[in-house]
Amino acid sequence: MMIIRLRTLCLGICLLLGGELWAQKFSLKEAVDYAVNHHIQVKNAQLDVSSAEAKINEIRAIGLPQVNGSLNYTKNVIIQRMFIPANIFNPAAPAGEVIAAEFGVRNMGMNNFNLSQLLFDGSYLLGLKASTVYKELSIKTLTQTKQQIAEGVTKAYYNILVNDKRMDLLEANVGRLDTLLKETKALNKQGFVERVDVQRLEVQANNLKTELENVQRLQELSYALLKFQMGYPMSEGIQITETLDGVAWQNLDPNLGAFNYDARIEYSILKTQENLAALDVKNQKAGYLPRLSFVANYGFNTGRNQFADMVNKPWFNNSTIGFSLNLPIFDGLMKKNKIIQAQNSLQKVRQSYDLLKASIDIQRQQSSISLKNALESLKEQKANLELAQEISRVARLKYQQGVGSNLEVLNAEASIKESQTNYFAALYNALIAKVELEKANGTLYLD
Repeated sequence: MMIIRLRTLCLGICLLLGGELWAQKFSLKEAVDYAVNHHIQVKNAQLDVSSAEAKINEIRAIGLPQVNGSLNYTKNVIIQRMFIPANIFNPAAPAGEVIAAEFGVRNMGMNNFNLSQLLFDGSYLLGLKASTVYKELSIKTLTQTKQQIAEGVTKAYYNILVNDKRMDLLEANVGRLDTLLKETKALNKQGFVERVDVQRLEVQANNLKTELENVQRLQELSYALLKFQMGYPMSEGIQITETLDGVAWQNLDPNLGAFNYDARIEYSILKTQENLAALDVKNQKAGYLPRLSFVANYGFNTGRNQFADMVNKPWFNNSTIGFSLNLPIFDGLMKKNKIIQAQNSLQKVRQSYDLLKASIDIQRQQSSISLKNALESLKEQKANLELAQEISRVARLKYQQGVGSNLEVLNAEASIKESQTNYFAALYNALIAKVELEKANGTLYLD
């Protein structure tokens, strides 16, 4: 009798119930490529790059001509009076007499245009250069985010591959035990075996089916995790196209060879941070330099007692040009202390190189040893699994021929189950160790 694959049936029902009639297929590379283009963290990092570009333009604008216009209207409700000697206007007025005269008009208007151009500022060019370096830092941070996303997608993808293989073997176990159960039931009807032998096999078969169903539910969760790591819509279907046979074990060398620290994005980011810290020191020192600007003004003004006359009567123009020089003389040693802080920050960054190199070295060594151990363990567990399968085959054959016991068959099946559990644990550990070594070597994802 043909054994219906429970996994296919379960996934098919889930797809129909969820309305997912079509599922997009992904290889590992396609899944990673999708993730680095759709994940929210990557999109946010891309916005940071865009903001850094805008920051460069913002600072560059400081060195461009600045033009402003203004229009002002003033209504003198009560005109201020000035006190002047009365004999200025009336020679016959007694000496010492003063009059309170209104100086001004009821309505005043003025419009003005101002132009300023920065000619020299020691901090300007340094700020412009620092903003460019900051953009470089944001680009490298984007690359680091993509690498982290690629790591998560790869691990989730490998988890599905391992579970796929595990379900294949569990389904084979269920099929094999079902066949043995049917044969044992037939022998029981003929009086060759006891009822308890059938019951033992039924218990074993039920346990295997329960375990298979558990793994199938875990596989659904694994697919959900892959969607999450990819930034893929959780409501849409997804399938993978690769198998464990396609994992390039043969191209992976666990031995450590020559290594360039620049291959690690963390090291490259630290270099950029050093450049920013060095520019900050220069910028603080540039605060002692003068600032020179050119300024020009052109405008019109008028004043009338009647508001309507402001429109009908002419306005009078005015214009000025000049230079503005700002000389820092003494600021209470504020700039000096800012320079000390900036120099300390720069020194901290430079001292971090040795620490980062040591950290990378230990990561590479640890991941190399972990992969070697994982591959050796995988080899041993695979051999144990093959041995357990052979023991189970012999035990079933002896039982069918009447020279073995039912308990011997059950013990052999239990050994297979234990060997499979150990094998898949070793297999997953080997895949994760592979990812960790590629990450340590800076080769997991190349932008």
